[in-house]
Amino acid sequence: MKLSKAQNILYYIVRTLFYIISLLPMRVLYIVSDMVCPFVRAFYRRKLVRQQLTECFPEKTLQEIKAIERAFYHQFCDLFVEIVKQFSMSREEMMRRMVFIDCNEALATFNPDQNILFLMLGHYGNWEWIASLQYWTPGVQCSQVYHRLDNDMFDKLFLDLREQYGGECIPMRKTVRRLLQLNAGDKPVICGMIADQQPRWDAIHHFSTFLGHDSAVFIGTEEVAKKLNSLVYYGSVSRVKRGYYECKIIPICLHPNDMPDYQITDRYMELLEQDIRQHPELWLWTHKRWTRTKEEWEERGKQ
Repeated sequence: MKLSKAQNILYYIVRTLFYIISLLPMRVLYIVSDMVCPFVRAFYRRKLVRQQLTECFPEKTLQEIKAIERAFYHQFCDLFVEIVKQFSMSREEMMRRMVFIDCNEALATFNPDQNILFLMLGHYGNWEWIASLQYWTPGVQCSQVYHRLDNDMFDKLFLDLREQYGGECIPMRKTVRRLLQLNAGDKPVICGMIADQQPRWDAIHHFSTFLGHDSAVFIGTEEVAKKLNSLVYYGSVSRVKRGYYECKIIPICLHPNDMPDYQITDRYMELLEQDIRQHPELWLWTHKRWTRTKEEWEERGKQ
């Protein structure tokens, strides 16, 4: 996008500021995270986080819910400083901190008829560092589908941050057209898709059972995978220790057109739920996930 002169000046001021802050050692940035965490927990969507945790884990005591809540806000603040650190993090440091497992096994499934691999992900762990997958896959074109931010300056800032590893950000509305172009190229393509948020009413076509709820889900990855006969994998992220993550690449479906409708989407939601139940503090609980119910969707369909 093209910024106005004022936006462009602000962009470089903000980028420079973040870059200077990012030069601080990681341990210092984590001290900052620890200091701001109590204030973020006190003032940012705590009621929503408590409500969703309680509804998703009815078997847990209030003390257990509070413990998850505290751990979530620590991870949430860590995520912010880890994103800031990206502005100056070297290739070597990033590859130490974000490790991909089973990359070679996944790459071996490419064939002349299947040139695109979808990597389905959630807002879990540090999803921004997943863009560094390009470092681990020489000879492969990495891309990710993104939803444009309302603020033009911050939209450009995050685009530049995500594309610094050599991958490409594809606007959501241009996904099919761009993937068709990439599919016709010489390189195999890995396309990251984060699909765990709540769709708009006009984009709802299916509900999956997710964390004890009938949950409206995006089916776009499944639809495009069937259209292009693409490989579909899930990126299972785990936090090894503070500031260090692993992403295991797990096959969901190698022949999408052999799968019944919605089965690929349902399997993705199952795998993500398994990760969340194992470490619930790593998921983004500040998102309003269940405001659109199946009952209301069915009523709207009758009108």
